[in-house]
Amino acid sequence: MTSAETQPGSRREVAVVTGASSGIGAATARELAERGYHVLAGVRREEDANALRTANIEPIILDITHEAGIAALSQCVRNDPERRRLGVLVNNAGVGINAPVETYALPDWRRLFEVNLFGHVAVIQALLPALLESGGTIVNVSSVGGRVAMAAYGPYACTKFALEALSDSLRREVGPLGVRVVVIEPGAVRTEMLGQVGARAERVIDAMTAVQRGRYAALLRAVVAQAEASEEGGASPEDAARTIADAITSARPRTRYTVGRWSGVFVGLTRYLSDRALDRLLAAGLKPHLSKLAHASRAAERHGRPA
Repeated sequence: MTSAETQPGSRREVAVVTGASSGIGAATARELAERGYHVLAGVRREEDANALRTANIEPIILDITHEAGIAALSQCVRNDPERRRLGVLVNNAGVGINAPVETYALPDWRRLFEVNLFGHVAVIQALLPALLESGGTIVNVSSVGGRVAMAAYGPYACTKFALEALSDSLRREVGPLGVRVVVIEPGAVRTEMLGQVGARAERVIDAMTAVQRGRYAALLRAVVAQAEASEEGGASPEDAARTIADAITSARPRTRYTVGRWSGVFVGLTRYLSDRALDRLLAAGLKPHLSKLAHASRAAERHGRPA
């Protein structure tokens, strides 16, 4: 086999990208296709597949929580008609949620872990033999929330902290066998997921008891306001995709990459600040949004409207 056939990004390599219906996943599929990979792009619906399909992007309907779909993906990799090897796996599928620990129902916790952690484990287990054979690369898309668990991010952050631990352990297991494991930690990225935080938070609030709403509704709405405010200065999905592709094609990639203007600074602060100091910093960041909501609530009450 020639060097041209084995180098990363050659037409002799397949890249699998999960969660490619939109956002970072779709942008990554396109970026890797432009760099010469044949991309198997996991999507949820046929309309997503039709929007993404190109000569180098082959969409596949995939739910990473369903064994049958993962088995079909594995078979697609094994039976590639051009005998291309699997060089890359990008575990990007995931769902986001903001909810206080007390109010998030236990079945919802389990479902979140099924998508954000156990589904990735299942895909890794299915495709790792092919990646070991090729000396490929696994990219796990985590989050800044995998390093810092902010108020009302507990369920989501738990899944991402776990994904970080999985990545560390896996890297130490398969690195000596020739497989590289890289973690990507996006902060504020302008994606469909970020645009849905408000609606999802209101559903969480609606499901609370009256007592819980008294404890957490203002906090959760402030968290949403802060997230929405971050969107203006957030990175684009294409920024994240380029970071992922650069890591994949690097001769010596770092173990972790942040994405977003302030993500690296934010993660860096966790190394130098005490827990209490970080608590104060995070509370200070929420304070303007809490104050604005309180002012709006008082104004609504004065005019006889519901807050």
